Amino acid sequence: MPVSVPEVALREYGPAVSVPLGAEAGRALAASGILESATPDPGRDGHWLLRAGSRVGAVRSTPGGPVVRITPKAPVSRLFFLLGFSLDPARAWRDSREGTVDTGAYDDVVPALAHAVERQIDAALRRGVLQGYREVEESALVVRGRMREAEQIRRHFGRTPPVEIAYDAYTAENRILRAAAERLLRLPGVPGPIRRRLAHQRVRLADALPLVRGQELPRWQPSRLNSRYQPALRLAEAVLRGSSPEHRPAGSEPLAVDGFLLDMNKLFEDFVTVALREALREHGLTARLQDPHHLDTAGLVRMRPDLVVRTGDGRTPIAVVDAKYKVEKADGLLNADLYQALAYATVLGLREAHLVYAAGRRPERFHEVRGTAAGPEGRGVRLYQHSLDLSREPDRFMSALRDIAGRLADATPHSRL
Repeated sequence: MPVSVPEVALREYGPAVSVPLGAEAGRALAASGILESATPDPGRDGHWLLRAGSRVGAVRSTPGGPVVRITPKAPVSRLFFLLGFSLDPARAWRDSREGTVDTGAYDDVVPALAHAVERQIDAALRRGVLQGYREVEESALVVRGRMREAEQIRRHFGRTPPVEIAYDAYTAENRILRAAAERLLRLPGVPGPIRRRLAHQRVRLADALPLVRGQELPRWQPSRLNSRYQPALRLAEAVLRGSSPEHRPAGSEPLAVDGFLLDMNKLFEDFVTVALREALREHGLTARLQDPHHLDTAGLVRMRPDLVVRTGDGRTPIAVVDAKYKVEKADGLLNADLYQALAYATVLGLREAHLVYAAGRRPERFHEVRGTAAGPEGRGVRLYQHSLDLSREPDRFMSALRDIAGRLADATPHSRL
């Protein structure tokens, strides 16, 4: 009788769990890098201690191996609000209901994602499939479209297969939606009703060329013609980029991981920086994400603050922000973050720097740095720490972000060192 494959349930940054695993499955998980740690359990033979880090979702690291489900600390609906805002800030900022990603009643990442993508694809196709075409000529093992008889005789002397064919291919937009539907159909944990609806959407997009796994996604440009597709496209691209990541441990072949993972560190950073950038526009300011600088005069030590606020013309830096998806230590301080923020302020010649955390005991605090030259206000460089409580409703932490944007806008250029 076949042994059932276990399903491993972990919690984001939760305690390590002892799980019965074979050596091959345990080593595969350890090599994948998707967990904070995966080590043999010294107290129990045939068991591995698994601890999740910032990635949430569901993955299977070996064919037929265990499915590892990692649940997030924050509600799933909150995660998809952050994701939806990061993907389409203009829509979400204009109307929070319009920017909300519909996750149904699902409280697990993969079912919620599959539901959301299927609903978005259905909305995109409600008025029919986008009718942009391009003619494709190729050799194929099956007949599709019309046979190129002259080429068939010239190149293959009339033998089949392969067959020289020509056909009309749908646009890149349809190819991306089809690929996302097919990807979700292969993920572990997609409920049956959603799976059936996704299969229906795949049939509607059957004339779109399939994407080759591992190749870059085809590019599309937002336009009036594809406006109804855009929410679905942005979410579909997130699926395709977050599915089956390949990890390459030193000295080994790439390890394919079948599943979908959201990196909460990256998701929080993207949300905070995009939301602040949008809010700062209301103050007539510009913001650069991942703005490159160097710590030293020789240009050997690179640094990339998450967000640098600049004047409307983009010339003069006003403030700097770094987003940190982590909780405070018991003493409330994260010294390495403060040192990093001070370095940013020093290089950019600013009187203050800001850190935004996903959790904290107080909404805001600041530290005035000793030994820094006093500015016009007679004080040294200040390092501000802000906290966003992701367990609250989105309008609460969106309001907090607007307040932070106002604080950044008040850091006028005359406060430079």
